[in-house]
Amino acid sequence: MTPHQKRVLSPITQRMAEDMCIRNLSPRTIDAYTYHVERFSRFFDKPLDQLGPEEVRLYQLHLIEVKKASWSSFNQAVCGLRFLYHVTLPRPWVVQQIPFGKRPKRLPSVLGSDEVSRLIACVPVLKHRTVLLTLYAAGLRLSEATHLQVADIDSGRMLLNIRHGKGNKQRLVPLSPRLLTELRQYWKQTRPSSFLFPGKTPDVPLSSATIQKACKMAAALARLNQPVSPHTLRHSYATGLLEAGVDLLTIGRLLGHQSFTTTMVYLHVRRPHLDSTPSPLDWLPVRQCPRWLEPNPPAPPTTPENNAPPSSPRPAGPEPAPSDPAQPSA
Repeated sequence: MTPHQKRVLSPITQRMAEDMCIRNLSPRTIDAYTYHVERFSRFFDKPLDQLGPEEVRLYQLHLIEVKKASWSSFNQAVCGLRFLYHVTLPRPWVVQQIPFGKRPKRLPSVLGSDEVSRLIACVPVLKHRTVLLTLYAAGLRLSEATHLQVADIDSGRMLLNIRHGKGNKQRLVPLSPRLLTELRQYWKQTRPSSFLFPGKTPDVPLSSATIQKACKMAAALARLNQPVSPHTLRHSYATGLLEAGVDLLTIGRLLGHQSFTTTMVYLHVRRPHLDSTPSPLDWLPVRQCPRWLEPNPPAPPTTPENNAPPSSPRPAGPEPAPSDPAQPSA
């Protein structure tokens, strides 16, 4: 049963879910789009076929000003409404009247090797620790790691078969020898049959929320100053490969990026790239730099000349002419 089938949907929303199933959209996408469309309908308490561009505009303002929704959630709602009024209920104003929000661009959070080691060491549960190791060793998304199966481990060719990639895209990633050792120790203790990291039952993958909570608790125990999530390990994997000399095209293929520009963001967090950029302040002579540690200039050293009493001032008037040594004095 897909996620959107667990909720009771209106007839129009149910038809929208069927239209997305025909186009082979993922269950998570269907669940997200139908969720936002149902909230849009309940906000005005009207059927979807009676709502127009003015209601869409008011609902967008409500998401921004009242709900304080993130731009990711805002754009997700826009995608759901665009699909609704472009496919299920075709309207001529769909593209012009439902604009996307401009998402702020932020650099990914990256951990160093010592910080990753401290983070992994603070995870007490073997299954959770092995999932985080897999994320860092192969650069996987959290859903890709939780949906791994035992048959996806190719120890002969040292490859991991990622079947549950984003957009249902399959790819192969290298299998680290150290990760293979950790997976074998984990398998000897748990003996999973279908999913490598099963949930409450063997036929259900481990919940992503469980790993997110375990990662947050481990980051607090490791006393990491920056915000850490399971996706941070994926960023750290990509940055580590870039610093090791792997080209961007190969990194993008390993990460499963569709666009090359997505991979280029790691250029901005690469340490050799940042360390090789000097500051113009270092080129200035030291004597031209202000002395912040010395608010008052130092007093000149005391000498006998400085201790001599000051000479009496001369009276005002014209200077006397110098006497001629050839003439006798009066």
